[in-house]
Amino acid sequence: MLMRTDPFRELDRFTQQVLGTAGTWSKPAAMPMDAYRAGDEFVVCFDLPGVSPDAIELDIERNVLTVKAERRPLPGGDNVEMQVSERPLGVFSRQLFLGDTLDTDHISADYEAGVLTLRIPVAEKAKPRRIEISGTQSDRKEIQA
Repeated sequence: MLMRTDPFRELDRFTQQVLGTAGTWSKPAAMPMDAYRAGDEFVVCFDLPGVSPDAIELDIERNVLTVKAERRPLPGGDNVEMQVSERPLGVFSRQLFLGDTLDTDHISADYEAGVLTLRIPVAEKAKPRRIEISGTQSDRKEIQA
């Protein structure tokens, strides 16, 4: 249902271990995700603490869902002297490759307490269904020897 491919994920982990910094291709740690199926829908949750709802963009093209979010610096101007800055700032994005069995026309999104929750229904054609068998019972003829 939900296909996960990220060719740079392992390279990014290796770069982070060796250099102690995030890699240059993607930053999956900046947008951690959980995905699970609940009944007839897939639920995907992204942690986006400190991101305002107007700084989140959701786009879908074909079966690729792109989530883009921007964590902006705190307001304060020139009279703020940062003492510790460990939270990453900037634009983060993540792509999900959705299977054909999901109904991408009816995705709903909710953002509460720093968690973006997407609900993606399973397409009607992919739901399990019972197939009725029709026909009549044919008369049996016994063969006599």
